[in-house]
Parts: sequence; C-alpha cells; structure tokens
Amino acid sequence: MSPERDHPVIVFDGVCVLCSRWVDFILRHDHAGRFRLAAMQGQQGRALLVVHGLSPDDPVSFLLVDQGQGYSDTDAIARVLGQLGGPWRAAGAMLRVTRRLRDPAYRWVARHRYRLFGRRAQCRLPAPEQAWRFID
Repeated sequence: MSPERDHPVIVFDGVCVLCSRWVDFILRHDHAGRFRLAAMQGQQGRALLVVHGLSPDDPVSFLLVDQGQGYSDTDAIARVLGQLGGPWRAAGAMLRVTRRLRDPAYRWVARHRYRLFGRRAQCRLPAPEQAWRFID
C-alpha cells in the first residue's frame, strides 16, 4: 500500500532552509506521528508533485497529500496545522478567507525562499530516530 493512503504526506523542498524549519515544526508538534514527509528531490516526492500538477523542477509550493487529494499553498498549511490539534487547530479558520487574499503573500515567499532564508548544499537528512517518518 502506498504511504499517502495510510498517512497524509507532506512533500517539501529538502534543500530549502525555511522548508526544513517547517519539517522541524511538524516533527516537534505532530505527537501522534500522523504525517509522513517526502523531499521533492526524492523519487516519491517528485512523483507526488507531478501527479498533483506541481512542477518538481520549479516548485512554488509544498504539497500535502491526504486521502489521495492534493493541497498546496495556504490550503496545505491550514490543513496541516488543523490536524496537529490543540492551539494549531485555529489555523483552520484561514480556510474561510478566499484564496485570492491568502495565497499571494505565500507564493511571493515561496518564489524568494532561497534568497530570504537560504539554501542547503544537500537535502535535509532525518535524525535516525525520526527516519520512519520520511519517505525515500
């Protein structure tokens, strides 16, 4: 069975410093171990981007795949935070605001993420105790 059928999968840019911080946040707050993580530079992460209509060569968003449905931009952020529960659940209210108002700032940051936050020379590697959360 594919990982995205068993668990929601977050596809992220493994060389982006901001994206790595997002992964650290998920690992710190996803106490139930609900999410799996796939770098877009890996075979499965790349394949998920393509299947859901995002370019793996020029990604402008990370991708959340939950029960076969792909979400990107602020839809993905709100859904991830909402599933973390606790105080993060309030982020689900973000979905009530139209995407035309939510997504432009997100996309601007995504397009300039390397310049604003930096880029690693190689893909982020998980700590051994967290490797089970990563695909590829």
